[in-house]
Amino acid sequence: MTAGFSPWQQTAYERAIASLDEGRLGHALLVCGPQRIGKRALVEHLAKRVLCLTRDADGEPCGQCRSCKVFAQRSQFDPVETRPDGSLSHPWGHSAHPDMRFVGYEINQKTGKPRSEILIEQARDIGSWLALTSQFGGAQVVIVDPADAMNSAAANALLKTLEEPLPNRYLWLVSAQPSRLPATIRSRCQRLELALPGQAVALQWLLDQGKPRADAEAALAAAQGDPGQALHWLESGGMTVRRQVDADLRAIADGGGSVVEIAQRWAADGEAALRLRFAADLARERAARLTDAVETRRLARWFDQANRVRDLLRTTIRADLAIAGLLLEWRTGQQEPRTGARRA
Repeated sequence: MTAGFSPWQQTAYERAIASLDEGRLGHALLVCGPQRIGKRALVEHLAKRVLCLTRDADGEPCGQCRSCKVFAQRSQFDPVETRPDGSLSHPWGHSAHPDMRFVGYEINQKTGKPRSEILIEQARDIGSWLALTSQFGGAQVVIVDPADAMNSAAANALLKTLEEPLPNRYLWLVSAQPSRLPATIRSRCQRLELALPGQAVALQWLLDQGKPRADAEAALAAAQGDPGQALHWLESGGMTVRRQVDADLRAIADGGGSVVEIAQRWAADGEAALRLRFAADLARERAARLTDAVETRRLARWFDQANRVRDLLRTTIRADLAIAGLLLEWRTGQQEPRTGARRA
């Protein structure tokens, strides 16, 4: 097992290196899977293997050659590049390796704010950089993460690079939503997918991370079987937020909670999108336990509405007002008489 890899990362990695060692790994690779499943760590380790000058007997990067040592030197740009959700664009920083390049969300130099997409200039720069001579005399690797953040102009510009591959040059696209990429891009890439593991494997992995069984089971259920997301919520306080959202919805339904106060609290601390995701999930779970068709349809509509409000948070809308309207709909729906409805 590769150090630090989960079982599902290891499976995908072994597929990739088998193709690499047999000369079947093309210049373009689309690495996809759920958001926190471990795609970035996998492709960075694969890049280290490709760039290593003296791999060990198993073909793994030695960790001691000049390439490996420079690859391990990391730093963040100043100002630090972040994604729209506030997380780091490049979790472990940019590598100092001259033949390794990371492309993602950049800072708009005019406004000083993070960009919300990958631009055409970045895509053009990829092709120009790959055409240069390798500094270490070996491979060159570009990792684009998330590739689905490319706007249409950037995707079109990248297409030319994909259509004109150069020897020993690798372009790896990382995406949690590959369907957002143009078909012309997807069709020119080999696909490496990290699939969700089975329930038993995912739970054991969470236990191996030192999480109590009850907490791990609850988080895994909330994440719909996604162990990476479950771990993130366990370590970031997300499960505490979820329990509070559940309590707020129950209070509103019972008439004991102030819609305005709860909406203001949900919108106040930067966790509004997460709360709306949990609210939508809780409505979906409740609908799945019901036998009354009318109530099930109502909850399904509210689920869709919660997700629409979450999308609206990316605009200039007043978050507390949008959330208040959604919560008022929740209270109204819960108080409507429904003959024969069976509650969970």
